[in-house]
Amino acid sequence: MKNTLKTVLALVVLVTMSAFTTVGTGYDIGDIATDFELKNIDGNMVSMEDFNEAKGFIIVFTCNTCPYAVAYEDRVEALNKKYADQGYPVIAIMPNNTDVKPGDSMENMKARAKAKGFTFPYLMDEGQRIYPQYGATKTPHVYVLERTKKGPQVKYIGAIDDNYKDASAVTKRYVEDAVDALLAGKEVPEQKTRAIGCSIKV
Repeated sequence: MKNTLKTVLALVVLVTMSAFTTVGTGYDIGDIATDFELKNIDGNMVSMEDFNEAKGFIIVFTCNTCPYAVAYEDRVEALNKKYADQGYPVIAIMPNNTDVKPGDSMENMKARAKAKGFTFPYLMDEGQRIYPQYGATKTPHVYVLERTKKGPQVKYIGAIDDNYKDASAVTKRYVEDAVDALLAGKEVPEQKTRAIGCSIKV
């Protein structure tokens, strides 16, 4: 009886621990990111390898339906306009299950990109294979990668800045600070922040 009780208690502890444990948390700072090949809103397949002149990438997991993602759309576009010509283009990836969020369908992605005038690729993570590799949990969730001999190395993970509500009230521009540091050959000042947004729908 005692052994049975011990076994039950051990199972309870194991289940409780597993509830708070994230298996496969994705990339960390310094990891080399695997390239992807995902469908863009123009119908073409896009990978990081396609950007021959890029020094790195601003990978943004985002969508049409999350209020946080919508609040950041103009700022994501501004990042691409500021840094694409300097070698750090934005690549946006929509990670949600479109059965759960029909508003994030490819047709709706196309319409949103056209309405907002996106100048960056807006890709669909069909089959939801890529966002778990990165460890993205929110929309938006940003990864700044620097191209190295080994491959694209993760240099920053987290939020775009410190105020999703009001762009004019931002005091810390995490992504800009990261890219500016990399362009200057310096260490990224703040490598990880907490992404603020909607949970990715599976």
